[in-house]
Formats: sequence, structure tokens, C-alpha cells
Amino acid sequence: MALTAVLAGSFVQGSVGFGVNILAAPLLAFVEPEAVPAALVIAAIPLALGMVLREHRHVDRGGLTWLLMGRVPGTALGAWLVAMLAAESLAVAVGVLVLVSVAMAVAAPPIPVNRTSALTIGAVSGAMGTTAAIGGPPVALLYQHHPGPVLRATSGAVYLAGTVLSVAALAVAGQVDADDVRLALVLLPAIGTGLGLATLLRHRIDTGLLRPAVLVVAVVAGVATLLRGLT
Repeated sequence: MALTAVLAGSFVQGSVGFGVNILAAPLLAFVEPEAVPAALVIAAIPLALGMVLREHRHVDRGGLTWLLMGRVPGTALGAWLVAMLAAESLAVAVGVLVLVSVAMAVAAPPIPVNRTSALTIGAVSGAMGTTAAIGGPPVALLYQHHPGPVLRATSGAVYLAGTVLSVAALAVAGQVDADDVRLALVLLPAIGTGLGLATLLRHRIDTGLLRPAVLVVAVVAGVATLLRGLT
């Protein structure tokens, strides 16, 4: 069951740019709690790296630079919020923010990717990734009107940088040990299979299904995070 959840999450992430934490983390926390967060975060590094290498020519390098620059203060803000607010309140706030963002993305015209928008989205992504482990929706919503390869490659690059930082932070905090590495290795076949399936099917998703898929997965992320905070 745990491997199936990781496979499904990897497939969704490899197809629409984000999703592995949303789909895999809750089930892993229930059936294999020792795999969360360190083992899943470690296993996600090759997933993000594979996404970038697969479509590296399509990375929006200009947007990526500003996204990563914004992610630094956003991560710091997220860490401060975690220290100041209850986890339930943070989850509710993040869930509502995601749902409002989806509603705005549906109703509003496309947002141009420039220094201001990328810095802002990078900061929001960093804060949400730190407080609720769902930093993917803001970046995917920013690129929802772009071609699939651009969305996936750029989201993957942002996710790779954030994941490496997360592993480093967990290691400094003493939350990574040999058991976590072994568990991550157990999860790798599911990660690879999910990414492989996404690679085979991504072109079908790109033919008119990518934007609806991004919006649906973002809604699932928002609702799941909101419910987590309320319950």
C-alpha cells in the first residue's frame, strides 16, 4: 500500500509538476510512520532530479532564478510561522490560501512570469512548503498556461532545490539516520516506476488536460490540508 501511494504520487508529480507529498505523505504517515518525513524527502530527490533531466531544455531559467530567490525569505517566514502558530491554524490557513489561489487562477487572466510574480510565488511556495509540505501548487498555478515541459521542468527544478534544503535541515536537526536512507532506497522502485509511467503518458496529458489536472490536484491539496487542520 505504501509503495502504491508513492508510485501514484510520483506519477502525478511527473505528469503535472507536483503531487507526491500530497498523495503519498498522508498514507505513509498512517501505514509506515517512520518513513515520514525524512525517508520520503530523501526518495523525492531522484524524482525531482529525474524531472529536471528529462525536460531540462525547457526549464524557464529566468523565472527559476527569481523563484529560488523568493524561496529563501519564504522559507524563513515559514519557519517563523511554524514557531509562532499552532500546526492546525497553519494547515487551515494554507488550505484556504490554496483554494483561493485556484479560484483566482480559474477566474483571472494568465499571470505573466516576471521578476515580481516569480519572486512573490517563490516566497509563497517556500512558506507553504515549510509550514505544510505543499510548496508545489503556487509554482504550478503560475505556469498553468505554459507548455507542459516548461511547467514540469521548472517546477521540478524548484522542487529539487527545496528538497535538498529540506534534507539538509533535517540532517542538521538530527532527524536523518541510516534507517531513513534504507527506507528511501526501498521507496525508489516506486518513485522510478511512477516517473517512468508519467514519462510515457505526459504527452497525452499535455493535449488539453494539463491545466485541468493542475487545478484538480491543487484543489485536492487545498482540501486535504484544510481538513488536516480542522480535524
